[in-house]
Amino acid sequence: MKKVAVIGAGSWGTALAIVLADNEIDVRLWARRTEQVEEINLQHANSKYLPEIKLPESIIATSDLKEAVSNTDTIILVTPTKAMREILKSLKDKLENPVTIVHASKGIEPDSLLRVSEVIEEVIPESLRKAVVVLSGPSHAEEVSLRQPTTVTVSSKDLSSAEHVQDLFINSNFRVYTSPDILGVELGGALKNIIALGAGLSDGLGYGDNAKAALITRGLAEISRLGTFMGAKPLTFAGLSGIGDLIVTCTSVHSRNWRAGNLLGKGHTLEEVLENMGMVVEGVRTTKAAHQLAQKEGVEMPIANELYEVLFHSKSPKEAVDSLMKRSKTHEGEDLQSLTSDRYALDEKNQH
Repeated sequence: MKKVAVIGAGSWGTALAIVLADNEIDVRLWARRTEQVEEINLQHANSKYLPEIKLPESIIATSDLKEAVSNTDTIILVTPTKAMREILKSLKDKLENPVTIVHASKGIEPDSLLRVSEVIEEVIPESLRKAVVVLSGPSHAEEVSLRQPTTVTVSSKDLSSAEHVQDLFINSNFRVYTSPDILGVELGGALKNIIALGAGLSDGLGYGDNAKAALITRGLAEISRLGTFMGAKPLTFAGLSGIGDLIVTCTSVHSRNWRAGNLLGKGHTLEEVLENMGMVVEGVRTTKAAHQLAQKEGVEMPIANELYEVLFHSKSPKEAVDSLMKRSKTHEGEDLQSLTSDRYALDEKNQH
């Protein structure tokens, strides 16, 4: 049997471990807390994150990182982005041979403005990594753990490594596509969390389907605008890691970011929301990072900027919506088209 280490035993990490176990892969699931490890190994359950789900008995949990990654050539990282650098530093000293590192976390590191794959490349020496692969797409852990049909995308600079990960995960319940656009896949997965916060906020304010449909559509325009300007392929944002992930995260009660935004819209403070959630809300940190990134690149992202004001400068959700609705008039799609043309012109110039 192939052995794969999954680092992070939250809902998503556990769900991915289930997929791997269903494919008869030897899974080592790393968790920080010894009581969680004991529950997984003895009761085959992870009640905090996936209540009422019976885990395959073949999943073996451990709190020893070296034990988890020993004798494996593939590691799946499923930790919050704020803990990613710390985990990678610990992991670097435990690796015995070059490995394929897959990350299934969706975020951008504030201040450094690095994507998760870039953080991995910065911390793990090239001599210890075969390739870095991203796994993303519309995939709530709750539904994956129930073996409900789910489809995702994996992307890497090295196609054979993406296909290796595709082979590890694909089965009759979990369909996996490959993509060469690692930049677009990562940005789509990270930035959609910002729009999901906005969708929840809109629902919390009591606005209807019209408002949410507009928010999702214009949110996709913002994601595409920034991503295309940075060099991602426009069609990536029309795929699973773009509009697919955006739809599921903005419309489902499973979404932590939607739930957090919903509480904000109902008048709770950010501190109250985060305490109430009890789990990481990636969209909060990503909103800060996206605000910094948009300013750095000179790209207009009005929804992300208004959410930044709500989250970090105490602007009321109602005032943020009013600001968006009262923006200067423009032509739909014209801004994105010009940016796309500029990027292609720049690429063409660089090639010659």
